Amino acid sequence: MYPDREKARQILEQGGHTCVLCCAEEIYTDARRGVRPLLDLLEQSRSWHSFCAADKVVGKAAAFLYRLMGIRALYAQVVSEPAAKVLAEGGIALSYGTFVPAIRNRTDTGFCPMETAVWELDDPEEALAALKTTLQNMQNAGS
Repeated sequence: MYPDREKARQILEQGGHTCVLCCAEEIYTDARRGVRPLLDLLEQSRSWHSFCAADKVVGKAAAFLYRLMGIRALYAQVVSEPAAKVLAEGGIALSYGTFVPAIRNRTDTGFCPMETAVWELDDPEEALAALKTTLQNMQNAGS
């Protein structure tokens, strides 16, 4: 039903990438972790509406960004329950490997800060603003 989603999934599973977007012969890949690749894609002045995607980990934060991008279908190796809801509300067809209640942080000491930043939000634009603020605060704390 979504051959571009299957192509993106195959490229993702070949290794070396964290997210892959496909539309016919056009392919975009990124190996960075977190939501930064999606934020960078959103800043480009182009349409992603005919693309399908595959991603290693999709929490609620990434789901909001995929909705803002307007992708058609997504495969996630790991997806959180809130992310699945956000994607369904945006009409994005989802397939996945593992379904979890929420995305944990990289040290497994709590929840992912991006997931936490948007946990109580329902609006993709509000989520985008919250994610940008959270990333800026994390960068300021690290410098």
